[in-house]
Amino acid sequence: MRYLGWTLLALVLLAGAAAGGIVALNLRGEDPLPQQAEPFNATPQQVERGRYLALAGNCAGCHTTRGGQPYAGGLPIETPFGTVYSSNLTPDDKSGIGNWSSAHFWRAMHNGRSKDGRLLYPAFPYPNFTQVTREDSDAIYAYLRSVPPAPVPNLAHRLRFPYDTQAALAVWRALSFKPEAFVANSAKPAEWNRGAYLVGGLGHCIACHGSRDSLGATQAKLGLSGGLIAAENWYAPSLTDPHEAGVADWPQADIVALLKSGVAPRGSVMGPMADVVFRSTQYLSEADLAAMASYLKDLPGVPEQPAAPARTATAATRRDADTMARGARIYDQRCAYCHGDQGQGAPGAFPPLAGNRAVNMAQTTNLIQVIAHGGYLPATESNPRPYGMPPFGQVLDAADVAAVLTFIRGSWGNDSPPVTQLDTMRR
Repeated sequence: MRYLGWTLLALVLLAGAAAGGIVALNLRGEDPLPQQAEPFNATPQQVERGRYLALAGNCAGCHTTRGGQPYAGGLPIETPFGTVYSSNLTPDDKSGIGNWSSAHFWRAMHNGRSKDGRLLYPAFPYPNFTQVTREDSDAIYAYLRSVPPAPVPNLAHRLRFPYDTQAALAVWRALSFKPEAFVANSAKPAEWNRGAYLVGGLGHCIACHGSRDSLGATQAKLGLSGGLIAAENWYAPSLTDPHEAGVADWPQADIVALLKSGVAPRGSVMGPMADVVFRSTQYLSEADLAAMASYLKDLPGVPEQPAAPARTATAATRRDADTMARGARIYDQRCAYCHGDQGQGAPGAFPPLAGNRAVNMAQTTNLIQVIAHGGYLPATESNPRPYGMPPFGQVLDAADVAAVLTFIRGSWGNDSPPVTQLDTMRR
């Protein structure tokens, strides 16, 4: 897919050059803005609202390095096309946005253009932030101008040709991006519309929970149907499929609890989602979390799959007896103490594995990651000392990981396909 995307992009670039080159590709904004920032008098209420909205968008998660000054940028974001470094959002005049106006900031959020009109890389999720209102954009701008300035220079991106060119970005935008505003659905209640705004805009949930095409653009028509976070090799499960992470049949209070604390009676968060809860959703108001829950509960579900013909072999008949025996031994040695002899888990501490939809998902990437690297819930105000699972990648080889997962996915009523050594090598 990577080479297909490169070839497609190269052909379109050649076509653009033949049609008039750089001018035809529209690399600069049509309406230049003044380069000097005009006075912006923010009220304390506006600054506080901006702080809250920045949390809702998890802005610090990408614009802060570990141990670095908040919003000073420099975090490497790995993509299939190379590495993009987040920018400095502090009010430093030289390296940050100290000489940006609110209009410059709005253009970045809404149109994906920098102060000088350059096209921004969509690692900054402006395809989602374009839905953010001007009022909310101005509030975030007001908050960012209140944080301590950090004279931390922005780092140059490290992208392969032709993805490192403005012409390539212009082609990508022509194919995959159009500025738009959030439009409320008049047939839905205000709470649902608020949830749609947060999930689709600031929350940019589709950036992880959506699939992408060969040029890295999210496929909006497929919605929140799940997607592989390629650089981190985690799978963000479908929010529409009840067999993955759909919550249509969950009580709204349980969805709120999951977003607020990271744990709920029927699930918990690990991996990249644990970071989202830790840095973002745990700080949102109950009203906004309820709105998000209302929207997520109402997502259109996936069509039911027809029942398999009776002659089709079950997963059980495809599991190798020696692999199951090996997996059982590993489970008894490494897993049973916490998860129980019958995979029953321990309420409030260790999740059950029997009947667990995360265990039985067709996509096994997350299971392999948790076995190899451990699984950690976020520390939140309502769950400040969560239980975690240690990594076993240092003591289990690929065959061991495949065997224990095959055993777990085929025991205590679970009947899911086995995991192969080839699967484990993709971690």
